[in-house]
Amino acid sequence: HIFRGLYYASYSSPREFVWCLGVVIFLLMIVTAFIGYVLPWGQMSFWGATVITSLASAIPVVGDTIVTWLWGGFSVDNATLNRFFSLHYLLPFILVGASLLHLAALHQYGSSNPLGVHSEMDKISFYPYFYVKDLVGWVAFAIFFSIWIFYAPNVLGHPDNYIPANPMSTPPHIVPEWYFLPIYAILRSIPDKAGGVAAIALVFICLLALPFFKSMYVRSSSFRPIYQGIFWLLLADCLLLGWIGCQPV
Repeated sequence: HIFRGLYYASYSSPREFVWCLGVVIFLLMIVTAFIGYVLPWGQMSFWGATVITSLASAIPVVGDTIVTWLWGGFSVDNATLNRFFSLHYLLPFILVGASLLHLAALHQYGSSNPLGVHSEMDKISFYPYFYVKDLVGWVAFAIFFSIWIFYAPNVLGHPDNYIPANPMSTPPHIVPEWYFLPIYAILRSIPDKAGGVAAIALVFICLLALPFFKSMYVRSSSFRPIYQGIFWLLLADCLLLGWIGCQPV
């Protein structure tokens, strides 16, 4: 959905608020997914939590205090698990609220289109035309997703996460879930912890700042070959980072 927004420049005026809310929702989903990954309390869960939460210590002045608060002590332990369980329960409600705001903002400013040209002409009612079209997409996604959930839930899981968490035994190769791999590759590519955290923060700052850069009247990449080439390079870079992130150190 984000890549589609980038391809068609859906972040451009007057949809800045819609885009920024979408980035916030994306961040909340990342946090919720990470916290959920910790809850099984296997080796990957434990050491993933240790690595990711310790990144907060790179924040000047208050970093160590934040880490201690996240852990509920001086290391990842039962108190950490209790905190993460509570947050994993709470964050989806915040996500629902943010999603409703996102939809309300979209309703206020209107959707973009593949041509990238704003026009008040030739509009079609959402119901029943787009309602039925979206419903077909949702049903197709639900069927595809349900097959993985009910028949192959462990295909993408790491075998080490079936081993109970043991703080005295570090796995030789810590690998996050596939959707964290590009971010993990960025973090791992910079030796300095603060530099890695800054690089990840810069990615999301750039996404949030994107709507406020000056853009052409024709925004869609359909008519901007240079922009289109940059987009495909970005997509290839994300895939490459994902592959690098799953490789042994």
